Amino acid sequence: MRVLLIGANGYLGRFVADRLLADPAVQLTALGRGDDADVRFDLATGSPGALTRFLDAVHPQVVVNCAGATRGGARELTRHNTVAVATVCEALRRSGCGARLVQLGCGAEYGPSQPGSSTAEDAVPRPGGPYGVSKLAATELVLGSGLDAVVLRVFSPAGPGTPAGSPLGRLAEAMRRAMQSGDGDLKLGGLGAQRDFVDVRDVARAVHAASLSAAQGVINIGSGRAVRLRDAAAVLARVAGYGGALHELDGPPGQLRAAIGHPRHDPDHAAPAAYPYPDGCGSWQQADVRTARDRLGWRPRINLEESLADIWMEAACRI
Repeated sequence: MRVLLIGANGYLGRFVADRLLADPAVQLTALGRGDDADVRFDLATGSPGALTRFLDAVHPQVVVNCAGATRGGARELTRHNTVAVATVCEALRRSGCGARLVQLGCGAEYGPSQPGSSTAEDAVPRPGGPYGVSKLAATELVLGSGLDAVVLRVFSPAGPGTPAGSPLGRLAEAMRRAMQSGDGDLKLGGLGAQRDFVDVRDVARAVHAASLSAAQGVINIGSGRAVRLRDAAAVLARVAGYGGALHELDGPPGQLRAAIGHPRHDPDHAAPAAYPYPDGCGSWQQADVRTARDRLGWRPRINLEESLADIWMEAACRI
């Protein structure tokens, strides 16, 4: 099976590439902006015609799109998350390859949900920020393209390679600094949010399964269980062997000013006015993952403790 992977150097794309390369039946070609891609191409600026010519030359049976941006202003997010997907869809429509498209979406497309509820694929999306809006627009482009396509809505990815600027990455960095300085008290803020964490290697398995399946439409990829960030912090402390006390700085709902990892003795640096989960999804998000089980035969295998242990191993290497 010839697979074209777009965004192979990204956080999720690296693990998708590893998973696909482990399948001896897959012939993988990586397309991206980096020098180590098999073919260099920028979806945000490249033309559909140029991509069509490449598709006709390679003739992939599956195109997996892991490319995109998670940070930046509305214009940048739209360019990398929406315009780029429009380019992929138009190129596939023009091409004679007839490839199946596996698009990586995100749980932020749904926006806030009712605490205690599980969000299924038929929920009405109401993204609460420009990132979710840009990803939802991409999903709508894919669903309306007429292509053989599936969108995997990935909830909160975790595990090795977690960006240092993400909430779990900041937790690990704050703990590393506390252990390095011998600080027995670690003050953390913004721990009230509850998210559905899914390991990046499980996400890669889902992409592999979707590439081989005939499933179309939207499929949630998550653990099916919301975890409070303060509970994740406690697990991280345990796997890190941090014996100090964790003090929560969260204020009343609506203030949302304390940031993860605010140092205990640093009067020159005030806690930034930023919520630790700027995804526009409020205080709760939990995926209903029955569709992934029924249509892809997929279930998450890696628990959060293992994901956090891998995050900590990478953070500890910086000590």
